[in-house]
Amino acid sequence: MGLRRGFLGVLTVLLLGWTAPAFAATGPFSDWAAIVVAGDWHAHSGGPSEAFDNARRDVSQELERIGFDKANLRQFSVRPERYKGVKAGKSSPKAIYEALTEVTPKAPGGCLLYVSSHGAPQGVLVDQDILPPRLLGAILDRTCGQRPTVVVISACFSGVFIPELAQPNRMILTAARPDRTSFGCGESNKYPFFDECFLQSTPGAQDFPSLGRDVQACVSARERKEGMTPPSEPQVWIGPQLRPMLPLYPFAQGPPPKG
Repeated sequence: MGLRRGFLGVLTVLLLGWTAPAFAATGPFSDWAAIVVAGDWHAHSGGPSEAFDNARRDVSQELERIGFDKANLRQFSVRPERYKGVKAGKSSPKAIYEALTEVTPKAPGGCLLYVSSHGAPQGVLVDQDILPPRLLGAILDRTCGQRPTVVVISACFSGVFIPELAQPNRMILTAARPDRTSFGCGESNKYPFFDECFLQSTPGAQDFPSLGRDVQACVSARERKEGMTPPSEPQVWIGPQLRPMLPLYPFAQGPPPKG
C-alpha cells in the first residue's frame, strides 16, 4: 500500500507537468523573491496607526526565520522615512511591480507578496491608490509567471482578489471574504487581527497550507472572543499544480539567521 501511494503521488506530479523543485542548499525559499507592503498609516477612524507597518516589519522578520533570504526581500511603507534602519521603499503599485521586476531574475525559485492595508470591494489601498485585482494579476503574470507564488492580502474585502489571481501555480490567503470586513485596524492595535494571527501561527506551521488553516482558526477564535461580527472568514485558495508541491517547501524551524 505504501509503495502504491508513493507511486501515485509521483504520477500525480508528473501528470501535472511539474518536477520536484531543485532547492538551494540553504532551503526551499532561499531563491524566492519576497515583497512585503504596508499600504496605509491610518486607523479605520482616520487617526494615525502603526498597525500596518508593525505587520510589515515583523512579517518580514518571520519570513526570514522560515527561510527567505533577506537579500531577496523588499519592504515598502507609506512613510519609509520613519523607518530608516529598514531601507523600506515608498509604497505604490508601481513600486511593487518594479521590485518584483528587479528581484525575480536573481531569485527565480518563486514569489511571495504580502500586503497589509485597508481594503474595499474594488481592491486594496496602497498609499493613495486602490490596487485592483486585475492590475495585481497583471503584475504577477509579468514578473512571477509560472513560478510557485504565494499571495497574502490582509485587508477588508480581500477575498475579491481570489477570482482574478487564481492560477494553477498560486496560493492565495486573504483576511476576509469578498463581502466582509476584517478587524484590528484601530489606533491602539499593534497589528490587524489577521496579521497577528499570521505571526502567531507561523512558528507552529509546517508549510503554507497548514499556516493558512491555522490562521483561519486563530482569526475565528479572536473574533469570537472579542464579539466581532459578522466574522471576516479568511479565505485560502491553492491551485492544483501548486497543491502537491507545497509540502516540499517546509518552513525552517528555530531563530532567523544572523546578519
